[in-house]
Amino acid sequence: MLFECTAELDYSVRFNSAMILSVHVQRNAAQTIVAERFTIEPRIPASEFADEMGNRFVRLETGSHKQLSLRYSATVDCEFEVRPAANIAPTPVAALEDATIPFLFASRYCQSDRLGRLARDLFGSIDRPHDKVLAIADWIHDNVEYLRGSTDSGTSAYDTVTQRVGVCRDFAHLGIALCRALNIPARYFTGYAYELDPPDFHACFECYIGGRWMVFDATRLAHLNGLVRIATGRDAADTAVASVFGSVTCTHMRVGCTPADGQTFIPIPRRQLVRRGVTLPTGTD
Repeated sequence: MLFECTAELDYSVRFNSAMILSVHVQRNAAQTIVAERFTIEPRIPASEFADEMGNRFVRLETGSHKQLSLRYSATVDCEFEVRPAANIAPTPVAALEDATIPFLFASRYCQSDRLGRLARDLFGSIDRPHDKVLAIADWIHDNVEYLRGSTDSGTSAYDTVTQRVGVCRDFAHLGIALCRALNIPARYFTGYAYELDPPDFHACFECYIGGRWMVFDATRLAHLNGLVRIATGRDAADTAVASVFGSVTCTHMRVGCTPADGQTFIPIPRRQLVRRGVTLPTGTD
């Protein structure tokens, strides 16, 4: 499936600052970049680098410029897999693959160590890991109100479960924290999402079940087969759209994700997801 992804970001700059941006889609086993363009106005030097997860970043320095306009577009060929998951037995921690171990631990926004009792009380009696994660995602959807502008960059999973309000990153952080508290490796996913309303960058989470990373969206705002991965990490601290070192304010943001010309999108019915999981393989898992 070919998707057209776009991002327009305008910034106001008070003084010379540095920025690290994460808007480029990943190159991985499920995503082939057919065409891509990134521009900065006014033109300033910028360099791209990647981390061990395959996340792509752009580093730049604003110099004396007071306004910056960034534009990104990509045509991406995306694949996904739907795998039977309901009958997969739990994997003991001692048998997990080494690369998944870091995603068992508490992190800045996902305080699984503080949510263990809640997780066990609500979901500890569910045997199968896929059923357990589905129950977690359903509980978050039913008990946390989705409200734009209700939280900020400092809001954590513990704050969300207390305040019962948040946006997609908060839903994802809470899902990750509850899964980790139950010894299920979980990680943060950020990307472009088809038919997300209103259009924006989207966050959800992935859990390691039966030897595969399966994606879940507690907001239910995105099609799981309509996601284009930008970055993966422990939480939003690893995957921020813009990390600012200085004084820079976003004044305009517009994000889009649509099927390319001639493409017909068929969403996965929710009834399928009760017994099956969706994976977006990266090739580095």
